[in-house]
Amino acid sequence: MKKTTLFFLLAIAMFCQTSFAQQTTPTDNPEYTGENFSLEGALALFKKSNSLEEFEKLINEENNNVNNLDLNGDGETDFVTVESLKEGDTHVIVLKTFLNDKEKQDIATIGIEKTGKEEAILQIEGDEELYAANTIVEPAEIDEKLEKSKGGPSTYEYYPIRQIVNVWFWPSVRYLYAPVYVVRVSPYRYGYYPPYWKPWRAQRYTIFYGRNNGYRNYYHRTPTHRVVIAKKVYAPRRNYSTVVVHKNRRTTVIKQGPARNSKVVRSTRPAPKAKVIKKGKPTRGR
Repeated sequence: MKKTTLFFLLAIAMFCQTSFAQQTTPTDNPEYTGENFSLEGALALFKKSNSLEEFEKLINEENNNVNNLDLNGDGETDFVTVESLKEGDTHVIVLKTFLNDKEKQDIATIGIEKTGKEEAILQIEGDEELYAANTIVEPAEIDEKLEKSKGGPSTYEYYPIRQIVNVWFWPSVRYLYAPVYVVRVSPYRYGYYPPYWKPWRAQRYTIFYGRNNGYRNYYHRTPTHRVVIAKKVYAPRRNYSTVVVHKNRRTTVIKQGPARNSKVVRSTRPAPKAKVIKKGKPTRGR
């Protein structure tokens, strides 16, 4: 009888310990694959860059804690290229990576639009294959507004108001609007990388998220599209892998082929770990 009671008590203790661990241990896999690339961090590095070449180098440096993507599943971070589009006073900076020697996947776009003689706005948006829909980040300045409180006629309270930031004086933006500027096509591709770059092992997401936390103090997410023209300029030039599997909370969505012939298959089974599926034998190219 004593042995049975002791066994029962031990079983309850183990169950409670397991349940507690499940509730307090953060997941190492983000809900969306793209969260392993910090949009906030990319904007911070873009702000201080003097050229697109410099920007490309900065986002691919390990100690800047912006890139933690491993879309081709080889265990090492992917090199992110930077290219540009231009139409009138609108610029689009495209961040993408090559999964192999044939396929490439856009990660995010930075849209910049001139709104006055010395005024411009910008936003960065994550690609829909990697991020939740309308994942948009912009620089933020918080102002305060003094209003009467509902608590009494002589009581006032301060309310925070987010201001749209004029990015015209950022070095990177001035570079884009200089008379000598020409659109850029990155010289790098799968298997051909700059001599300064060495891939590193992808970090656990919880560690990566913590290391780029400081970027989120100055760059905030918003549901509002402000750079509408840039989005239209980019849309017909978008690239995504022919076979990409990504995860959300309810279904697994498999998209194949070009956008106009995309095939969507929905499964009621639990979604697998987010990954990229390639046909044939995997190629590391490292």
